[in-house]
Amino acid sequence: MSWSARREGWNPQTEDARDDGDVDYSRVIHSAAFRRLQGKTQILNLGDSDFYRTRLTHSLEVAQIAGGIARQLAKSFPDHPASALLPDRGTIHSIGCTHDFGHPPFGHGGEIALHYCMRGAGGFEGNGQTLRILGRLENFSEKAGANLTRRTMLGVLKYPVAFSWVNNSDLIPALLVAPTTIKILDGQACKPPKSYHDSEQDIVDWVLALLSASDREAFQSYISQPGKHGRSLHKSLDCSIMDAADDIAYGVHDLEDAIALGLVTRDGFASAVQDRCPTFLDALKEKYPGESANDVFSLMLNGLFGGAASRKRFIGRLVHHFLTAVEYVENETFSEPLLRYRVRVRDGQRQFLDALQDFVVREVITSPAVQHLEFKGQAMVIAVFEAMQADPVRLLPRDELLQFEQASGDLRIICDYVAAMTDTHLLKTYERLFSPRMGSVFDRL
Repeated sequence: MSWSARREGWNPQTEDARDDGDVDYSRVIHSAAFRRLQGKTQILNLGDSDFYRTRLTHSLEVAQIAGGIARQLAKSFPDHPASALLPDRGTIHSIGCTHDFGHPPFGHGGEIALHYCMRGAGGFEGNGQTLRILGRLENFSEKAGANLTRRTMLGVLKYPVAFSWVNNSDLIPALLVAPTTIKILDGQACKPPKSYHDSEQDIVDWVLALLSASDREAFQSYISQPGKHGRSLHKSLDCSIMDAADDIAYGVHDLEDAIALGLVTRDGFASAVQDRCPTFLDALKEKYPGESANDVFSLMLNGLFGGAASRKRFIGRLVHHFLTAVEYVENETFSEPLLRYRVRVRDGQRQFLDALQDFVVREVITSPAVQHLEFKGQAMVIAVFEAMQADPVRLLPRDELLQFEQASGDLRIICDYVAAMTDTHLLKTYERLFSPRMGSVFDRL
């Protein structure tokens, strides 16, 4: 009974020099789920360019930033009690690399589509699927998935509440009623609650087994929200480090892609951040007085919207600005130190980071150019899922059919299969099932 324990017994070879974090990281890097991230969308559609980020490169960046945050906290707060608890590099890199394992093809659009497909069958949520993959589906153990340490699994548990607890029963996944010739998802009704799947309750029980009853009750508390799903309130120290790193990577690196590919304008960016970046401008004036002269805001714009070299330099400065602004916060509700302490980005820098994220969402993610592709991806996810559901004996690959039958027809097995697909695998499966072109028995299933 320790944070380094694994659900299934495992003993390293006597000559193995790795510690627990190293072992977890090796299993993550060598997992099938990690390799699949190279074929899953971050924001833009695969095939448009070989420059921008996929889920794989994004996850590697999150892991690197999370490791940097841990090192920075140790340096900035050497006497803080939480600094003695900071995760080793292997553990935090494992958490960072796995945080997107459960995302299905076509990102959040695919997540909404699968939640619709799983209505009445336990729902679907990407973070919940990550826990399921690591705790059950990977093949490093007989019945414990990747069989990672309890501490790593606690760091992966981003939303420690069950689907059935926070699901608002009034929000029933459905189609829009207005169209008459095509079926379109109601995006708001199909948005899943941030939670773990009820089917993984035994995994969560094991992860939280070291907590006192009062700590566990508090850790799994949530608030109800009128017209929305419930929202969890807490995450562990390690998870909060990963979450901060994810926000930084999302706000800064996705902005870099958008600028490099000409999807946003200098004037639009300037208007969005002008009043929300004083901490960064002050840092530029202090650290680079020879560059800034009097107009430091223009310096930032010229750097980001200039050539590739200046853009990369300023992207690095942005990451450093946010990474070094991470600080500890304490919640005295908890006695367990891994829950008592967590981290956040300081308010001034947080305001600027939020501005970057809001800008990317508004100008790129919700733009028609991206939403057209997401719309099409959702339709393909639903079509493939429903075809497999309608005639599993005929259409499911043999290995998945065996699992489906052993699980007495549990739709979660079909959901696992579709969710694991890369964007290209889903597209080819859709074409094989629905395109008029001739197929081949040699096409990959």
